[in-house]
Amino acid sequence: MLSPRVLTVADIKQEMAKIGVDLYGIKLMADKADLLVIKIEKVDHRAANILKQEMLSLGGETACAREVMALKQGSAPALLIGTPAQYRKLIFKLQYQPFSLKELAARIKNTIDNYFRQVKKVQLMGILNVTPDSFFDGGKYLDSGLAVSRALEMVKEGADIIDIGGESSRPGSTPVSAREELARILPIVKALAKKTRVPISIDTYKSEVAAACLAQGARIINDISALRFDRRMAKVVVKYKAKVVLMHMQGTPRQMQKNPHYQDVVSEVFQFLEERIQCAASLGIARENIIIDPGIGFGKTLGHNLVLLQKLAEFRSLGAPVLLGISRKSMIGNILGHVPGERLNGSLAAAAWGYFQGASILRVHDVAQTKELLKVLEAIKRGD
Repeated sequence: MLSPRVLTVADIKQEMAKIGVDLYGIKLMADKADLLVIKIEKVDHRAANILKQEMLSLGGETACAREVMALKQGSAPALLIGTPAQYRKLIFKLQYQPFSLKELAARIKNTIDNYFRQVKKVQLMGILNVTPDSFFDGGKYLDSGLAVSRALEMVKEGADIIDIGGESSRPGSTPVSAREELARILPIVKALAKKTRVPISIDTYKSEVAAACLAQGARIINDISALRFDRRMAKVVVKYKAKVVLMHMQGTPRQMQKNPHYQDVVSEVFQFLEERIQCAASLGIARENIIIDPGIGFGKTLGHNLVLLQKLAEFRSLGAPVLLGISRKSMIGNILGHVPGERLNGSLAAAAWGYFQGASILRVHDVAQTKELLKVLEAIKRGD
């Protein structure tokens, strides 16, 4: 009986095996089912012409502006369209071409490798705000005993990381001194480090706070400024061989939501994070210790946030684990019309989207519920 159906790319290898295709054939043909579009932000017009001809010769395509084909001087963006197999052949052929195409070939290879690198396990970062003014749980855990108890509760619920913050970064928030921030969080770090081996992350952009907490057992610095607000932060991270989260933010928490504006939010955030990765590496931070965060809600409108979420998978091309922090944020409230306490369902929906887009870390308030969500998604993914 004829019963044609469209298969997802994820199914193709399994279906080939079912019908008896040999292993070499599966490896050879599966690549042809994956169509990759790679955007190059700026390429010399002469190089773009060569890319066009080479991709056409391989059965792929290069999309570029009309001026490129006219061989006018200058540079412009280009879109490469092809399968992994075609890109492998292109990379080989570009080794012998001028106009920096050999260097571009290496970057294309690195980008594809980064994009397809599998996330072994999505980690949950449990949020512990020790502040009076955080948008969801402000004032709830000001007592250090209650804060430690909540952290240990999140560990039991399945948190892989505990992220402790002593200064609110909600829109319009007022900065606090390093002394005040340390008074809020250092006793908790000291107590918690003795009670659990789960990594402790410190949500701070101050090197003084970071150094004191890392000395007491913290292992990650979650810096909303991506090392920009305190030039000494990188030295502290290097000294303690800590991991660091580099987040994108337009402006500062106090004024970031007044009038956020972008020409192309995805390209601009991507280029910012690429530059910050390079900066961090040049300052001595090991690349395997760098995590990136597109900064949902930090200097973005609802539209900006939605587009970033739509294209979240693109950030995997940078080769660093992607952290997604969207739990109970105002964008969910704007969509559903709910206050922070009523945004759990929306937060879980966003977490599921992040999972399928390849996020490595989900920063959440509701650890137990998100852990169950991941358990179901993993079972579906494995098919068992």
